[in-house]
Amino acid sequence: MAVVVLDNGGSSAKIGYTTDKQPRIIPNCVSKAKNVRTRIFIGDQIDDCKDLSGLYYLLPFQKGYLVNWEIEKQVWDYLFGKDVLKVNFSETTLLITEPQFNFLSIQEAMEEIFFEDYQFKAIYRTNATQLSDYKLRKDQSNSSSSPLCSLIVDTGYSFTHLVPYLKGKKMKNAVKRINVGGKVMTNHLKEIISYRQLMVMDETYVINQLKEDVCYVAQDFNKDMKIARSKGKDNTIWRDYILPDYTTIHRGYMKPAEETDTKPSSNEQLIKVNNERFAVPEILFHPSNIGIEEMGLAETVAYILTLVPEEIHPHLLSNIILTGGNCFLPGFKDRFLKEVRCLVPTEYDLHVTVPSNPQTYSWQGGVALASDPKFSSMVVTKQQYDEYGHSICADKFEV
Repeated sequence: MAVVVLDNGGSSAKIGYTTDKQPRIIPNCVSKAKNVRTRIFIGDQIDDCKDLSGLYYLLPFQKGYLVNWEIEKQVWDYLFGKDVLKVNFSETTLLITEPQFNFLSIQEAMEEIFFEDYQFKAIYRTNATQLSDYKLRKDQSNSSSSPLCSLIVDTGYSFTHLVPYLKGKKMKNAVKRINVGGKVMTNHLKEIISYRQLMVMDETYVINQLKEDVCYVAQDFNKDMKIARSKGKDNTIWRDYILPDYTTIHRGYMKPAEETDTKPSSNEQLIKVNNERFAVPEILFHPSNIGIEEMGLAETVAYILTLVPEEIHPHLLSNIILTGGNCFLPGFKDRFLKEVRCLVPTEYDLHVTVPSNPQTYSWQGGVALASDPKFSSMVVTKQQYDEYGHSICADKFEV
């Protein structure tokens, strides 16, 4: 039986058959370009667009929840269709992720679409963190010390979740969410650059690339801020970022330190980046810097410890897994480790792991789960759905 694993994120969908080594990572959106009025670009069709300036996005997710079904359906049609997976629905099981604390109305709408519109043979709904925990336990099951607990930190596009697990079961009372993710950081960076240098509020695509190319997590924020205030060669943080012109330069890039502050050539348009390189990712650790009155990552870990039994504290701290696209920021793991170490008891070992690809780790967990002998009893088949409706899904899927 074919199984499709779809990690349906707010920014990108990670999708593939369980027989695939890696998933396809496809933008979970529909785009329109200013210069191509006659066509919409679904998912990675955006690669066909020659001029990516002033892209207009239509996103199915708002604030982390699936609200625009018309847009999402277009993306799913593309993913399941001839261009990507060529799914034979009547012979295929779908394993799909959804956000923590998802609304019942959204869950029921998903079930209707998958069973009634697409006619999948069976489906299984779960959270991305559940798949990450399963993958962790599966990987360590062969070793002598299989983990009793894990703390999964999933920091993605819409927000960041910290989810503790005990023997594979989610400790629901201690699940915490921080309303900061990649979207907040990109939007904040757009505002800073628009205020200081160049109006870029419509250039989400370009500024998101700039964030990925130039931003990093400071190990000592005040020290880096002092360097950023320095003049001349003492300022080792200052960089020039060359913007794409979509004729000769198709993706922007950061100039090396030795070429920064040299005169740009006539066809180059540049943005000078300084303290925003590390001030923007700092929002993950101190959301209050931009007026979001919430705890940062390290404080949330310490708070979660107050919500779970004391005897499992050392087990949680020895098994922290960082997943999600924000983990690609240079210095993220080291800063997280440093901050958490300051806030938790010194007698406990602290072990933080970032998978080789934190963006696809949940998808890999889905592949591992689908090959579990128990998986066939965990799904809801179309026959069961036709007979019992939404109630059987509510009983079977613990999310």
